[in-house]
Amino acid sequence: MNEFYEKFRNRTYFDNHGEAIANHLDKFYKSDEITVFHEMVSPDFHLDVYLINSAKHSFNILLTSGMSLLEMTVPDGVENPEIYTFAELMILLPKAIEFGKIFPGENENDWIIGMLKETARFPHHYDTWLAIGHTLQATTDMEPYSGDTDYVGLVILPSVTFDEEFTEIKTAEETINIYSVFPLYKDELEYKIANGYNALLDKLIEKNGKEVFDNKRGNLLA
Repeated sequence: MNEFYEKFRNRTYFDNHGEAIANHLDKFYKSDEITVFHEMVSPDFHLDVYLINSAKHSFNILLTSGMSLLEMTVPDGVENPEIYTFAELMILLPKAIEFGKIFPGENENDWIIGMLKETARFPHHYDTWLAIGHTLQATTDMEPYSGDTDYVGLVILPSVTFDEEFTEIKTAEETINIYSVFPLYKDELEYKIANGYNALLDKLIEKNGKEVFDNKRGNLLA
């Protein structure tokens, strides 16, 4: 295990991105609307999660901060790869969903933060990338993220709630994309793998799927 994490010691870190994300959020929200779940131990790279609870929204926001510390490995042949090199992930949550003061804890909703962080680490652990239309599963056997949910995976989507003013963070030389995470049931994930992103998107549109998370939402294939 130590050998696995050793590869992160000599990577190029874009430490300015953490400050860029914080400054970006300060443009939209007051300091008392923002809580940070600080990561206490980071064997690979430091990954925090912001919780934004603002009266201007009917939902709260979870947003990672740390995925963009490292470049993702965008495959050869992708046009304008610099557009996809850096990203962070967010999920919109009902106001009723709450977390403890410390993550991880014993809160039934902690799996949502864990899902975000596992997804944010995935491209760097496996020398790959994440972009709109990509899917991930919680385990190789498509087991749920936790006993508190039936979701077994997720798809990366563009936000339909926020425009580029919020979902693109500009630094002096780079762009950090903010992608939305949409959890999936087992048959939905299998459907996307078999039929592709556009087919799943059609189902989302047909069922009027909402960006705000719902742990009991109706199945897109029903």
